[in-house]
Amino acid sequence: MVKEIEKTGLPVVHICTVVPISQTVGANRIVPAIAIPHPLGNPNTSQMEEQKLRREIVKKALKAMTIPVEEQTVFE
Repeated sequence: MVKEIEKTGLPVVHICTVVPISQTVGANRIVPAIAIPHPLGNPNTSQMEEQKLRREIVKKALKAMTIPVEEQTVFE
């Protein structure tokens, strides 16, 4: 599905917890997440720390959308 969306000219970022799976399905822009049960956060931290962590992942994904890529790229 990722490749079909990108064919229309819309960049797609795959935020995932298991990078090799995203690579297997053909995602071009990959942003690693935290953990399978909580990809965009860590419930063991304070609410403020979790929000900061989420914000950083989303910022990284938004920046990845603006970068042209020719092959699969993992944005660490």
